[in-house]
Amino acid sequence: MTQPTNKKTETSVIDAFFTKAEGSAPTAAPEAEPDAQQAQASATGPVRCGQIAIVGRPNVGKSTLLNALVGQKVSITSRKAQTTRHRITGVRTEGATQFVFVDTPGFQTRHSNALNKNLNKAVTGALSGVDVVALVVEAGNFTLGDAKVLALLPQDTPVLLLANKLDQIKHRADLMRWLKDMQERHPFAEIVPLSAKKPADMQRLLGILEQYLPEQEWLYQEGQISDKSERFLVAEIVREKLFRLSGDELPYTSTVLVEQFEEEALKTPQPGMDRFCKIAAAIIVERDSHKAMIIGEGGEKLKRIGSEARQDLERLLAAKVHLQLWVKVQSGWADSAAKLRAYGYE
Repeated sequence: MTQPTNKKTETSVIDAFFTKAEGSAPTAAPEAEPDAQQAQASATGPVRCGQIAIVGRPNVGKSTLLNALVGQKVSITSRKAQTTRHRITGVRTEGATQFVFVDTPGFQTRHSNALNKNLNKAVTGALSGVDVVALVVEAGNFTLGDAKVLALLPQDTPVLLLANKLDQIKHRADLMRWLKDMQERHPFAEIVPLSAKKPADMQRLLGILEQYLPEQEWLYQEGQISDKSERFLVAEIVREKLFRLSGDELPYTSTVLVEQFEEEALKTPQPGMDRFCKIAAAIIVERDSHKAMIIGEGGEKLKRIGSEARQDLERLLAAKVHLQLWVKVQSGWADSAAKLRAYGYE
């Protein structure tokens, strides 16, 4: 169900962005475009539900976009490539429409170990049976890596080009030339300039995506935001803090295994918290030198990883959390099919 691109809407978005950036006086809000009217009418319209695959090369903002669309963190983020390693499903229900977003690892072409083969399999698997594909790139930039991902996309599914990080573009003329090049490169169903940091852009994107979703019953309960277990989300949050606090020194072949997850009711409930979770997790690395790097002098780095992860987990789980971390060395785990299965990668 491919819809024509609403170029008027996207041009007005670009004009509004650069008018604001250049410090011009604000203008009256424009009359609602058809996309916005359809999004507003959906609350009383037909029941819709569909799957949207979010794809792109590493570090173009796929996970940040997913979290912004869902309205809560369901996919971890860091500057390290291949932070996302699993097919993550995030769910957003707006009015009568349920959006099921599938975030994928960035397609990896540089390395060929078992871990990366598994990640690439997750990317191609996510494309099967979806209703629309959202290809995320950086606005004003289209690399060889982007072209390789585009070449993998199915021919019979609408593909939207999401030009993310619009806030980093300085000159309108440069962006307009780039948009024209993108229109000539591939018959995208839509080209949508946006910034995942702006809630208004996320609402506009939901209105556009809604047009491509079929009329059918919801797949998930209202209020559900992911298909992943709490145990899985715990491991992901710890891994996010591990990568963020270790920088580029730590190889990406590190993972987290939750070995204990116990919960009980709080004896004295607190505002927004009615349970206590006792969690123990192992950080898996391939070398002793990596272990020392994570622990840090006097154990300070590991303590900080645990402290920041615990704070995020208390918000995510709405629970008081006791988190215990330690580091284990498992040489060659990233190239072992058996260990990948044991750590939840298949």
